[in-house]
Amino acid sequence: VAPPRDLQITDPGLLGSLDVEWRPPPHIQTFNECTVKYKFEYRSTGDRDWKVIFTRKLKLRVGFDLSRSAEVRLQTLLQGRCTDDVEVQSDWVYATFQTSPQGNLESEVQNFHCIYHDWEYLKCTWQPGLLTPRGVHYGLYYWYQGLEQALQCGHYIQEQGINVGCVLQNLSQAEYQDLNICVNGSAAATLLRPLYTTLHLHNLGNDSREAAGDPQTAQAHFLHWETDPGGGMSFPDSSPFCFLSQIVSTQMETALTISRANQSHVSCVRVRGRTNIFCADQGFWSEWTQDCFSVSRKEDKQLFILIPVILSLSISLIIFMLIGQCKKR
Repeated sequence: VAPPRDLQITDPGLLGSLDVEWRPPPHIQTFNECTVKYKFEYRSTGDRDWKVIFTRKLKLRVGFDLSRSAEVRLQTLLQGRCTDDVEVQSDWVYATFQTSPQGNLESEVQNFHCIYHDWEYLKCTWQPGLLTPRGVHYGLYYWYQGLEQALQCGHYIQEQGINVGCVLQNLSQAEYQDLNICVNGSAAATLLRPLYTTLHLHNLGNDSREAAGDPQTAQAHFLHWETDPGGGMSFPDSSPFCFLSQIVSTQMETALTISRANQSHVSCVRVRGRTNIFCADQGFWSEWTQDCFSVSRKEDKQLFILIPVILSLSISLIIFMLIGQCKKR
């Protein structure tokens, strides 16, 4: 079987999502008793592995890192009665795409970092590149599936009049899909290198947690906590299982139940959370809860009980003594 024809890559201006299309091999209509599919593989230059898609379509939109060359390869797969149910593969056809580089590499912004706070808003920060002229103006642009075109950040973070960060809200539709980002800079008579990156919000999310104490038994203290989603938060159906928790106390205990066998210490417990490996490829721990839940000592509780008892007995004794002195008179 012949390979596909006229493989080409075009840039629709979506910050890294490129359109790849091709035509079927010649005389493919003669194989009406077979199924025709295509094996499509793609990667950015420097990646070791190819990403693979099997399709019957003649056009795909896939994501690349525009700071590097895009590489694709494609072959025809034929199988059915016309091949005795044996899969026949064509030769590969190849295509590449690269944007025209502009500006010095050291003019690109550095230390780009993003956190999806409480799955509510995305905060990205960066620092000016090493070769940054005065009067530079940075802009952040983003796109995800569902937007007709790339949008610009509407809420910048500034230092000394320079944009060094951006806050994006209402990104629930971008969760669990590619979020393309470009940070570009402009300065008078100077070209600056843009930064391109693809984010996955489920890998950047952190959650706030609060610890509280349940009613106590004679043997142990039990703790419970819950995520603090905030307003406008959107989770998938499996979200209750998407979070890991970690607790730590001044006694170095790491369990949900804190034993009261050792009554000579006071436990102070804090909690933090992270998206687990079943819902994110990677992640990081949130900040520890600021409030510390203290587990009181048994001696302290006994003291609180004894004080009113002792006071009552003392008052009663004083009253009896006064009554006795009055009778003697």
